[in-house]
Amino acid sequence: MKVLILGSGGREHALAWAVSRSPRVSQIVCAPGNGGMAQIARCVPVDLKDVAAMIRLAEAEKPDLTIVGPELPLSLGFVDALRERGLRVFGPTRAAAKLETSKGFAKQFLQRHNIPTPNYAVCASVAEVAKAVEVFHPPIVVKADGLAAGKGVIICPSRTIAVEAAEGLFSGSLLGQAERQVVIEEFLKGDEVSFLCLTDGSHVTPLVPSQDHKRVGEGDTGPNTGGMGVYSTDSLLDSHMSDWILHHIAEPTVRGMADEDTPFTGVLYCGLMINARGPQVLEFNVRFGDPETQAILVRLESDFVDALEACVDGRLAQTSLRWTPGASACVVASSGGYPGAYKTGFPIAGLAAAAQVPGVQIFHAGTAQAGGQWLTAGGRVLGVTAAADSLEQALARAYQAIAEIHFDGMYYRRDIGHRALKETK
Repeated sequence: MKVLILGSGGREHALAWAVSRSPRVSQIVCAPGNGGMAQIARCVPVDLKDVAAMIRLAEAEKPDLTIVGPELPLSLGFVDALRERGLRVFGPTRAAAKLETSKGFAKQFLQRHNIPTPNYAVCASVAEVAKAVEVFHPPIVVKADGLAAGKGVIICPSRTIAVEAAEGLFSGSLLGQAERQVVIEEFLKGDEVSFLCLTDGSHVTPLVPSQDHKRVGEGDTGPNTGGMGVYSTDSLLDSHMSDWILHHIAEPTVRGMADEDTPFTGVLYCGLMINARGPQVLEFNVRFGDPETQAILVRLESDFVDALEACVDGRLAQTSLRWTPGASACVVASSGGYPGAYKTGFPIAGLAAAAQVPGVQIFHAGTAQAGGQWLTAGGRVLGVTAAADSLEQALARAYQAIAEIHFDGMYYRRDIGHRALKETK
């Protein structure tokens, strides 16, 4: 069968890698793809902001299955368009994607369905924000309502700074686009967990949990990024907690969307904070996370394509997933200056040596090839991922591999998994 994958980052490289392991797949097409994906797939250009161009591509390629990686095509209704044309596609409709594309909608949905989430206010003006923050104790979380590539969350140490952050979101000065509304949310301390599930609209099957590291600086300091690293272990959530999250958060969300006539199929990403109040939903994503996907998929033993097709066909209840026990970790190598301004076009050395480390897979995010040379082409450049029997071993392998890689300005966090390692000690 032929599989079409939309996207060009590390997540999409991991998706393509997992798809390539299925004996049923004879051809993979990635659009637009990247240098690493071109090693296992045929890459074709497409503008992910142009629904008509993506439709023309799908109609020309006639894939047996299309997988949408990033959130933008979902927000534009690309899944709806393919379904109308009778093409099989993995991902939610535009209406169902509102769980991610509008944080205000998501918070109100959670409240309607009694799903635990931090206290919040949805504000349509700076004046409303100034009034709302009076009932929140600093620090206060200010969130852009719409898509922000993982950079729309600002943790503010005072009410004044929270109002200023909201002003920046409303004016467009912070993200380059003006928000119509923002979400004010209480700040919670605890352990963040990424809890991803596959769903066919009724049945829900969880993937192994993971913990992302959003802040650019070690010790979880500095601005938020799209993700600087992640780990997945069997001990991250015990079976009781996993079952609780499944039955009290993931399944009620899927049921609630169906009850509101917006059935959700695809992958539901529950971004959780677990503290003394129990698991709380910080956010939903409606697609695979990045870099969570890299760490999760290297642990998957069963056929990835079979599972995705079961979601599309409404038979997920008859499909089970098998996982390699132990742990995995992904460390992101980024361009100097990311998530702010950065330069690209620098040669990348050491990839072959890094790939020789046992248990390591290197997923390309922002790379290109020119004249037989790998070059940097994005903010997050590589996701160096490793699996092993323990988290300590997985991290050791990932850091051993990333030490072989060099490019001008290369930066990576050296403390991925630090909270779990501290608890172990």
